[in-house]
Amino acid sequence: MSRKTGQKRAVEEEHENHERWLVSYADMITVLMALFIVLYAMSQVDETKYQQLREGLAVGFGHEKSILNGETPVSSAKGASNTAETTYQQLLAQVPEDSIEVVEQIVNESERLRRDRQYGDAAVEVERLLEVWRKIDRALRQQGLREDVRATIDERGLVVSLVSEHIVFEPDIATLTDRGRRVVDTLAPVLAVLTEPIEVDGHTNQEKVDPAYFPTDWELSLARAAHVLRRLEEVHRVPAHRLRATGFGHTKPLIDPARAGSQKINKRVDIIVLSQVPAETRALMTEAYEDVRREAGLDEPPTASSANVPGTDDELPTASGEHRPDRPHGEDQP
Repeated sequence: MSRKTGQKRAVEEEHENHERWLVSYADMITVLMALFIVLYAMSQVDETKYQQLREGLAVGFGHEKSILNGETPVSSAKGASNTAETTYQQLLAQVPEDSIEVVEQIVNESERLRRDRQYGDAAVEVERLLEVWRKIDRALRQQGLREDVRATIDERGLVVSLVSEHIVFEPDIATLTDRGRRVVDTLAPVLAVLTEPIEVDGHTNQEKVDPAYFPTDWELSLARAAHVLRRLEEVHRVPAHRLRATGFGHTKPLIDPARAGSQKINKRVDIIVLSQVPAETRALMTEAYEDVRREAGLDEPPTASSANVPGTDDELPTASGEHRPDRPHGEDQP
């Protein structure tokens, strides 16, 4: 009797195990029903509140029509673009009068802090480029070529100008002389280890003469830049993707063409290490550089601390470091 009872219980337990999946199935159906109810509730938009929101946004941003209803704010009824109509003053007009002063103070302080941050970034970039220049300066002095180069920093980056008096380029010639090649070869090792793009700009002086071997001074200036670029790439293995050449002819003198001896300086090639910081930071680099020059005392007689800060001084450098009283034939050629 007891044996039959045990067998019956085993059968009953086995039957219960087969039906346990219904519990999990019911739980899943319940969860799915709750999910669809939530989705349905989210899909119901209060049209009145939506219209209020749409109109509020349109008024707040100074437009009578809103893009939220498919109408475009790009052009007005007169056909003129009104994308610039949402100005600071228009937005400020939406602020309660008792809060305008506070809002203006917040905006002005935010603008001041933003500019201070950008100026700080510009000062850091100027110091980094000055360190590049210090390496170039040491190399040039070791080779006795320091007088052949001038340098400055502007919104483009570090500008190294090859300004030797008839040493870098002979009149009407686009190829470097022996001394000119020495100058480029001295600069190249420092430039090669950088990562920034390098622009080579060719220039002629402002004398109105026709180059002997080129149609105009535009072609002559570009040929000079290309010659320096090729030496950097072919001899010193500066990657081609970092290099570009531009010719400016007589249009960008380094010093005033009316100044005595300017033709010696304005006929040149500029090698520019192009800064890669954002444009708004680069716009402040000239200001930051001038501050560095003032702090170094470059508006006063040179000091030991200012020796490694580049700038355009009043002395006109020549190949030998001295001024030649007589002007050789062809000095006024581009």
